[in-house]
Amino acid sequence: MPELPEVEALRVFLDGRATGRRVARALPVAFHVLKTYDPPLTAAEGRAVTAVARHGTFLDLALGPGPGSGAASDGPLHLVVHLARTGRLRWHDRLPAAPPRPGKGPLALRVALDGPDGPGFDLTEAGTQKRLAVHCVRDPAEVPGVARLGPDPLDPSFTAASLAALLAGRNRRIKGVLRDQGVLAGVGNAYSDEILHAARMSPFRQADRLTGEETARLHAALTTTLRDAVDRSLGVAAGRPKGEKKSGLRVHGRTGEPCPECGGTIREVAYRDSSLQYCPACQTGGRLLADRRMSRLLK
Repeated sequence: MPELPEVEALRVFLDGRATGRRVARALPVAFHVLKTYDPPLTAAEGRAVTAVARHGTFLDLALGPGPGSGAASDGPLHLVVHLARTGRLRWHDRLPAAPPRPGKGPLALRVALDGPDGPGFDLTEAGTQKRLAVHCVRDPAEVPGVARLGPDPLDPSFTAASLAALLAGRNRRIKGVLRDQGVLAGVGNAYSDEILHAARMSPFRQADRLTGEETARLHAALTTTLRDAVDRSLGVAAGRPKGEKKSGLRVHGRTGEPCPECGGTIREVAYRDSSLQYCPACQTGGRLLADRRMSRLLK
């Protein structure tokens, strides 16, 4: 699943190529992808892309006023995209000449820029669980997932004191708190593992029991890990962030491999539909974490 670093790199990529261009056509190919109906998706056509922003793991293409008159053309619009688990954005310097065929392949939505022979991008989604979402709205806050987001950890105003305030009173494991989009925007399963490993902190540590020094260490690990991941992802071709993400991960998805810090064996806690990875030597004083069903530490 694309997390904050991949989506931020994709935002930079798209901003450099789409901003200033006009949306010639926005064509949904899969019926499930469009989550809004007012204004209609056709209201995006003829508008210029004025900026590409990011809200957590949501991409936001800001569109200027429409070329016509009427309610659909009044004021700016936003195309807000969430790639979910398996969604991808694929940029084309020149879109295929043949129109897309509904129901064929992973293509969910196509956006053509500057006319039929111009560039554009496709939104695709593999697998059977279709969660890719596109919202055409007047304000990004109209999207429920955006409205509930906590602060962005890469915002310059997000300090160690900001993190301490978020953790206060949260009697939950720190792994779950970091993944909670209502607490902190953009961090998912993979980077929460990476952040906790960099902070040398157990994923089962209670969030409201961190000391001031531990909170400062977690904040430093949080911002450094995410910024380094953004830097690695910049320049990777749109639609192919997964390989770069995996190559940069030190513990997540590396069960049984040696820890790059201490050489110990990376361990796993498995859940029904996900898992976490950690280094016992670096993070738990050598103790193995029990699985969720036991909910305790094993020696």
